[in-house]
Amino acid sequence: MTPVERSCRPLRQKGIRRTSRPGVAPQTMSACLLLAWKHRKSLFPARFCISSSLSLSLSFMLKYLRELCMYAPTGHSLCPPLGLESLRVKDPQLRASSYKRRGLGPHRGRLNIQSGIEDGDIYDGAWCAQYEDKKQWLEVDARRPTRFTGVILQGRSSIWRSVEVTVQFSNDTLVWQPAMNGTKEAVFEGNQDTETPVLALFNESATVARYIRINPQSWYENGTICLRAEVLGCTLPDPNNIYAWQQTEQGTKDKLDFRHHNYKEMRKLMKSVSEACPDITHIYSIGKSHMGLKMYVMEISDHPGKHELGEPEFRYVAGMHGNEALGRELLLNLMQYICQEYKLGNQRIVRLVKETRIHLLPSMNPDGYEMAFKKGSELAGWALGRYSYQGIDMNHNFADLNKVMWDAIEFDFQNNDKSKLINHYIPIPEYYTSEDAFVALETRAVINWMQNIPFVLSANLHGGELVVTYPFDRTEDWAPHDDTPTPDNSFFRWLATVYASTNQVMSNPDRRPCHNENFQRYNNIINGANWHTVQGSMNDFSYLHTNCFDVTVELSCDKFPHASELPIEWENNKESLLIYMEQVHRGLKGVIRDKDTEAGIADAIIKVDDIDHHIRSVADGDYWRLLNPGEYEVTVSAEGYNPSTRMCRVMYEHYPTICDFRLTKTPKQRLKEILAKGGKLPKDLQLRLRQLRLRKLRASTKAINSRRAAASRKARGS
Repeated sequence: MTPVERSCRPLRQKGIRRTSRPGVAPQTMSACLLLAWKHRKSLFPARFCISSSLSLSLSFMLKYLRELCMYAPTGHSLCPPLGLESLRVKDPQLRASSYKRRGLGPHRGRLNIQSGIEDGDIYDGAWCAQYEDKKQWLEVDARRPTRFTGVILQGRSSIWRSVEVTVQFSNDTLVWQPAMNGTKEAVFEGNQDTETPVLALFNESATVARYIRINPQSWYENGTICLRAEVLGCTLPDPNNIYAWQQTEQGTKDKLDFRHHNYKEMRKLMKSVSEACPDITHIYSIGKSHMGLKMYVMEISDHPGKHELGEPEFRYVAGMHGNEALGRELLLNLMQYICQEYKLGNQRIVRLVKETRIHLLPSMNPDGYEMAFKKGSELAGWALGRYSYQGIDMNHNFADLNKVMWDAIEFDFQNNDKSKLINHYIPIPEYYTSEDAFVALETRAVINWMQNIPFVLSANLHGGELVVTYPFDRTEDWAPHDDTPTPDNSFFRWLATVYASTNQVMSNPDRRPCHNENFQRYNNIINGANWHTVQGSMNDFSYLHTNCFDVTVELSCDKFPHASELPIEWENNKESLLIYMEQVHRGLKGVIRDKDTEAGIADAIIKVDDIDHHIRSVADGDYWRLLNPGEYEVTVSAEGYNPSTRMCRVMYEHYPTICDFRLTKTPKQRLKEILAKGGKLPKDLQLRLRQLRLRKLRASTKAINSRRAAASRKARGS
């Protein structure tokens, strides 16, 4: 350990967050810089192998020494990952001594990378060396001087069982210096299974270099040399880069709390947002997890706590899979951002808050998240925390209403009877609602939430890929994947495109695929069932059981990105999150009223011609029908009322077309209501009933006469 590090370490031991870049008090930084300047002559050559002809400017040395003080070790978890898993490290930065084939090249040696369905394709699940000897290596070019503090190692499924590795460093790839353990070369133990990440930490006198090599020394007897990895390191200023002043770190100007929040911290943050904006926020719980953690929702509206006539309800749901943590943090960022911008008078945000009732559920699976959080962003692996505490995958846990609908369609087709066919508000089967049904408490809570609030639009935030999927999520014939569109396919494709085209990473034409699917071929959107079939998804259930349209957003290649990456992830998704919410105002909206009393009619059915999916009005008679621009024939019907049809035109503007309906009661319904009250029939109803009786009498007389004439002809013929 250098004198600088020995001095700075005790000064930096207070108030350092494990996953955030530390801030140094002025007096602490001054003390550190003074000592660093004193040892500058020995410090620079040792760190950079700088040639004697290179002269360093005073400003650069001060900048470098400041960085060194900022990152003086207080524990090995201080430095973040370079970004093999998140793809910040690009494919050209990865090299290897050899590889078996293209699909097992160095670009596949990334932590948690997933292989394709078929073994041997171009998307395999690790880097694998062509030869089995101790001279094989995987190399990472950090492209800047970097203080390397450790590596995270992971095997390839079904091949790698246990391994030991050594690590070397270099500034030019010609001369390599090994990581040392005292006077001996350090040997680091790898993982004992194929999936669990294993952290290997270097000693505290961590080496600063540009390149790092991981060199396997032992492996499974009947396997080959294969690995996936992440590298931990803090990048420093490069003394050889004359354009260093032009380098700017990616991030955001928004002043938000960018870190991972466990349950208590999440609750505290939500409370602070509510206290900062009490007039537009309301926190409520929709239930508890298996372990008793409340499922908190942040409501944002100009009149929180109640449904307003004509105002659509919107929801974001995150954390269905507990280890997919980015969605959770984005929703916490979103509620902070809306509060701040509303107070600043940002007209876009003010309009959104006044015209929409927004509901944000950051953690649908709080139990799973706590498990992943305790391990940490790089050590949770691919699946830890995905499932509920009971081991349930909630994305397969909703009632399978697709089967109910398709079975009904097949039955009616066989019997040539479409009169009883339903295409919306499909009831939940009885077996699913029983206490013995294998349904998570969290799933039941969300279903109850859906039934109590008339949501119009929603998105379900996931992680591990970069794509937006839309219903249906399940194939009709149980095929592994097949395009299975809904009757509203064109609008769902619009919704998916809105998010994907405004997401800074998805819309980047130069990005590489995350794992084994190149979704850029489909403009980063895909029908869910055409990707892979999912039985019992939230999206399908929402569409078939309620009025709500729901899509899934896969936010990033890395399910649990490091906290240092959260600011740029916020920037990647901020515009997408806002513009997607604004789509709740596309299409038609209106109120369905009784023509005589002007009272709203609940549960009226709204049918759009040529779209075989209906919606219903809610308690006060208001409705919202999401539609693309165009002219539509809309028919509204309700029990006890005569149907009403009118043409409604949806414009291209970002506000809905108002299309109200006033329905008249049927004579039969009016008669029932009057008789129930013991009243006297009005003259117009008496006349109407008399006309109906005469019409019925004429019809019956005509039928009798027809039968008599037929009988007479038959008698004469015999």
